[in-house]
Amino acid sequence: MVDGKMLVVLLCLAFVSGSLAVTPVVMWHGMGDSCCNPMTMGSIKNMIETEISNIYVNSLMIGSNNVSEIANSFIMPVNTQITMACDIIRKDPKLRNGYHAIGFSQGGLFLRAVAQRCPNPPMLNLVSVGGQHQGVYGFPGCPGTNVNHLCSITKDHLNQDPYNSDIQENLVVAQYWQDPFRMDKYRQTSRFLADINQEKTKNATYKANLQKLQNFVMVKFTQDTVVMPIETEWFGFYKPGQDKEVVPLQNTPLYTEDWLGLKAMDDAKRLHFLSYPDDHLKFTKQFFIKEIIKPYLST
Repeated sequence: MVDGKMLVVLLCLAFVSGSLAVTPVVMWHGMGDSCCNPMTMGSIKNMIETEISNIYVNSLMIGSNNVSEIANSFIMPVNTQITMACDIIRKDPKLRNGYHAIGFSQGGLFLRAVAQRCPNPPMLNLVSVGGQHQGVYGFPGCPGTNVNHLCSITKDHLNQDPYNSDIQENLVVAQYWQDPFRMDKYRQTSRFLADINQEKTKNATYKANLQKLQNFVMVKFTQDTVVMPIETEWFGFYKPGQDKEVVPLQNTPLYTEDWLGLKAMDDAKRLHFLSYPDDHLKFTKQFFIKEIIKPYLST
């Protein structure tokens, strides 16, 4: 039996060796952004590192440089991006014991897919900041100042037919576009969203993997002018056949029949709904530290 003094020595050695290291964090940016933009993801990364001593943060780079990353956020097939992200995470030795994840806008949606498809190493807490978990129906604009031409091209293609096979293959937002007037077409042709939301076939592994999360946190921006409908950030969406009435998550089959285990997580107090009264991805440092970093990234 180890006595008290020996236990203290062992704990000190463990701390020195790094086995008691702070849980690392993986970040994924949104459309029109890049991993290391000093005004966006770079600023968030610095904030996390300032608040949590000795933390390691991997801000995912889905491309060879910032320019290719921005383009990929518009045109690289989502499933390809998920595969790349899983590979980066799996090969990072600093993440091997598990990590917290935080995604911004579509990055939050994509990290949920990582949780469902790639459980090793384990994702512990997932924070989705303005993520479109039931997809979008409308593309009024996108964040960023240097991507207007890409936004215009995206809008033009969406106006043609988001379920055209070529557009589905090559336009990111089309792969999480849900048309409430054409639900059968959506389920048949969606290359990404219908799969991870269990609307094609029910994948027991997706459900089991998502339920391994300790906490799943969703932040909704109540004055969002980028994401339509806003309620998709809390897993709500339009009632089929129209685009006015929104059905909250708790009244959808995805929840009542528990396709992804969200109801079980909610019952266990592991599903969290936060809101912020501003436009898309606009929040204060105080909010981010108090409501996100301290409760979900510091554990």
